Amino acid sequence: MKLVSFLHDTRTLVGELVGEHVYNTSIPGSMFDTIRRGITPTRTSEHYPLADVQLIAPLRPGKIIAIGRNYVEHAQELSHDVPSAPIIFAKFPSSVIGHGETIAWRSSITQKVDWEGELAVVIGKKARDVSEADAYKHVFGYTIANDVSARDLQLEIDAQWTRGKSLDTFCPMGPYIITPDEVPDPHTLTVKTLVNDEVVQDGKTELMIFKIPHLIAYCSRMFTLEPGDVILTGTPSGVGHGRKPPMYLKDGDTVTVSISSIGELRNPCKTLD
Repeated sequence: MKLVSFLHDTRTLVGELVGEHVYNTSIPGSMFDTIRRGITPTRTSEHYPLADVQLIAPLRPGKIIAIGRNYVEHAQELSHDVPSAPIIFAKFPSSVIGHGETIAWRSSITQKVDWEGELAVVIGKKARDVSEADAYKHVFGYTIANDVSARDLQLEIDAQWTRGKSLDTFCPMGPYIITPDEVPDPHTLTVKTLVNDEVVQDGKTELMIFKIPHLIAYCSRMFTLEPGDVILTGTPSGVGHGRKPPMYLKDGDTVTVSISSIGELRNPCKTLD
């Protein structure tokens, strides 16, 4: 299933995207409510042309758990050691926006805004001390995320990453959630990022240092993963900060992250001052 959250006649609904139509589902409430209740949405006969609805971020997660430097070449392009264990940081849920919404920032706060296209895992079942063998039982689905990062805040000003990773609009996500039956092996996917018409990232999820079962098991030993939480699995090489000279997003740019079998997430960029 390809599940979406959308606006129609001022209502926020959960639907299934089939071709160019969005079918309403029988579940009231938000996607987050649906996941937390452990109910699989079922399609109704009520449907709308995709062009007549507004897709929004598929959900507002309870927690956004991000993994740093999970690809060897990405660690190397930033001149960092390859980690021996997952590097975990958090992004605030208030940073989430949907497909087509604008990544925006004040140049008085940051002038080094970078992209990071990533595969995101949506947790569907409470996980505490789970094994790698059982990890996939806790996955609701997969979506696309862009771990937008203010590199000056992250690496030059602050002694930690939270502010530079959590500014409003700095976690585009969507445009939909793909259920696991349509992604039998999430480590056979291609992650590609474009800034305007230039391909800047072109990586494969098979090159993750720590695969998804390991990440779920590892995280669940540290803190409980709850339905509606999202794990960002790390970005491949090709970020702007790793270029020589560095390249950062600017007003008027458009960032597109596409992942095979999942879809395409596109967001324009704007400076606010």
